[in-house]
Amino acid sequence: MYNGVRLLMHIHIIASKISRREFSNDMPKFKELLQSAKEVVVLSGAGISAESGIPTYRDKGDLWRTLPSSILNNPETFREDPGLVWEFYHHRREMALKAQPNAGHIAIAQYAQRHAADKKVTVVTQNIDGLHSRAGAKNVIELHGTLFKTRCTKCNEVLVNTDSPICPALQGKGSETSTQLYSDIPEKDLPHCKKCGALLRPHIVWYGELVESETIMRLVGTSSIVYPAAAFPTVMSAGGSTVAEFNIEPAPASTMFDFYFVGPSATTLPVALSD
Repeated sequence: MYNGVRLLMHIHIIASKISRREFSNDMPKFKELLQSAKEVVVLSGAGISAESGIPTYRDKGDLWRTLPSSILNNPETFREDPGLVWEFYHHRREMALKAQPNAGHIAIAQYAQRHAADKKVTVVTQNIDGLHSRAGAKNVIELHGTLFKTRCTKCNEVLVNTDSPICPALQGKGSETSTQLYSDIPEKDLPHCKKCGALLRPHIVWYGELVESETIMRLVGTSSIVYPAAAFPTVMSAGGSTVAEFNIEPAPASTMFDFYFVGPSATTLPVALSD
């Protein structure tokens, strides 16, 4: 349990709801509490990236071409057809590289910079696009990994890579409109480790893989239970944190949040985080 004043800002994530107390949309009251907080945790989901033009696969029926993300974000598929998985992630890398951090990303980063001396501000994101870091945020935990790191399938070395494309064989590949459900790229032409020569994979947490226990420990104080990100607000609230939700969806009838603000994060966050 955290003993100081801790505030969780929960942005555009659908969380498990519990009926606990009536929430407030009183912005001045929220800002007063924010001013007194010693630790601020910002938990962001796909909504903030959607405002930068990165589509959510939930909105697209969870499909790339005609394949669900559960097939593509899967170590078994990577073993069977690594080229197909790399085409999918090449497509996502290119979208992320073209996108720009929006006013919400920037407001979070600038708030953390202004309060570096008096508050611990941590950005925890389920997004893999790197936009929080590009906006200038420093203390960023990427729960599900990032498009811009690779991991060796043999020696496990993790390296930053922002090349476009990441290898020549992926140039022009990854089109969503293609009907091809397999890759014709030879494995030898895919990204390989410069250290040991083995095949590289995206540094992404895939289905069936776990978020690092050290990350869970930092957020909720224990690594003994595997928490999905949507459960973090419930756990942190039970530990004494104040929870504020920023969402484009109207507030539910019952909620675990202390505050609930409706609107695009690019609009609400600059107001909420202004001094």
